[in-house]
Amino acid sequence: MIRAIVAILALAAAPLAAEPQVPRTQAEIDLSFAPVVRAAAPAVVNIYARRVVQERRSLFDDPVFEEFFRDFAPERPRVQNSLGSGVILSPDGFVVSNYHVVGRATDIRVVLNDRREFSAEVVLADAAADLAILRLEGAADLPHLPLRDSDTLEVGELVLAIGNPFGVGQTVSSGIVSAVARSGPATGDRRGYFVQTDAPINPGNSGGALVDTAGRLVGVNTSILSRSGGSIGIGFAIPADLVARFVAEARAGAETFRRPWAGMRGQPVDADMAGALGLDRPRGMVVAELHPASPFAAEGVRRGDVILALDGAEVNGPAGMAYRLAVAGPGAEVTAELWREGRARSVTLRLAPPPETPPRAPLTLGRDTALPGLALARVNPAVIAEMGLPLGARGVVVTDPGRYGTRAGLEAGDVIRAVSGREVATPPEVRRALATGGWHEIVVERGARRVAIRFRA
Repeated sequence: MIRAIVAILALAAAPLAAEPQVPRTQAEIDLSFAPVVRAAAPAVVNIYARRVVQERRSLFDDPVFEEFFRDFAPERPRVQNSLGSGVILSPDGFVVSNYHVVGRATDIRVVLNDRREFSAEVVLADAAADLAILRLEGAADLPHLPLRDSDTLEVGELVLAIGNPFGVGQTVSSGIVSAVARSGPATGDRRGYFVQTDAPINPGNSGGALVDTAGRLVGVNTSILSRSGGSIGIGFAIPADLVARFVAEARAGAETFRRPWAGMRGQPVDADMAGALGLDRPRGMVVAELHPASPFAAEGVRRGDVILALDGAEVNGPAGMAYRLAVAGPGAEVTAELWREGRARSVTLRLAPPPETPPRAPLTLGRDTALPGLALARVNPAVIAEMGLPLGARGVVVTDPGRYGTRAGLEAGDVIRAVSGREVATPPEVRRALATGGWHEIVVERGARRVAIRFRA
């Protein structure tokens, strides 16, 4: 009888040791999530990053004088420090974190759960996705987390957030998946595509792990929605599928993250639009505008079509479309499910980066012009995608206004349509138009507005 009891206990313990699970028996409840944490925590690291920036400090406290004499103040170095978390994804030391933690750092130190320290370098970073891949120097046989297909996540699943909130040291918090495929605020003016969780996430958790009860990485914690700066139970994690694409690109030696280009502008289908389009319910993204060079346009997609899904995954807005394309990657062949004139249909297309046609022909104006230091480029699909320009943009775009361009009122992203009454289509034409002194007028398109900027050189 005793042997039988021992055998039963051994069988009950075996799955727990082999694969962490949700507690079911009283004995497992006593252990709580300890087996999951024991398996996952060693692969979550603390990251200490810093960079040295040059800044001008005004010689005057008065804001009026400060504005006039800012360019004459001496530049002084200042050290910026950031604190965050990361997740080891391979035994040879590939680590994922957030761009806002390490993207522009010049000195990165990574501390493991067992107190080992490594220097690290960024091998791939992307501000729009807020992801960065690091490689630890001299690393081998490190603990690491497997990635789970984030499309298999369901609302209500138990998850753990592991990171270094407020720099107090590695901390574990628990919660559930509150939503999947959530479009929410990312860094800058971009919107991302996230897994939402109510597991408490706080500053310092950025770049840390969101894991399931089997110890698999389902997302990288990146931001919270909060009025106070502390967690109120609305946290966002970048899905593991996008992390997997970044790791693949980093291992392939990519210097920048390559995204396929849709060449379209769209909006979610609401209830009123669904009725007019003959859909049974609001779903999909209606195509509002297409660039002539769009790969979707090449396969017959047209304005007014509703894109319902890509390769079987629902698409319900621009953020979802951008995410699906990024996960698929350039060169992938995808099938788009469409709704047109009351009927469903599908098209198959091959994804590609935005073309560099016509060539961007970058040009920086010299001191023989009215605006020395003004950096320009010719608008093409690649420039439109990089700078977030309207799909219909044409002509010459300001990539960097420089000191004199900023004083005149120009901004990066301004599309120059005319200079002193002459229409311009290429950077050399802008240079010729600004080759003389005196008064000039530059007409630019800034978003949906047309602005006339007058200045004297």
